[in-house]
Amino acid sequence: MYAWIFRHLPGPLWLRIATSLVLIAVALVLMVQFLFPWMSEYTQFTDSTIGSASQP
Repeated sequence: MYAWIFRHLPGPLWLRIATSLVLIAVALVLMVQFLFPWMSEYTQFTDSTIGSASQP
């Protein structure tokens, strides 16, 4: 899939590499801004268990 995308990008090799890096950066920014905050509501990784057990 990535090779197909890379082959279909316009321009010489240096421009395709630059475009690929921009596309990767945009994808990462979108995931950090929208996907990960939405996903954190449905995962248990942010639930804290410190202090929830009774102390003897």
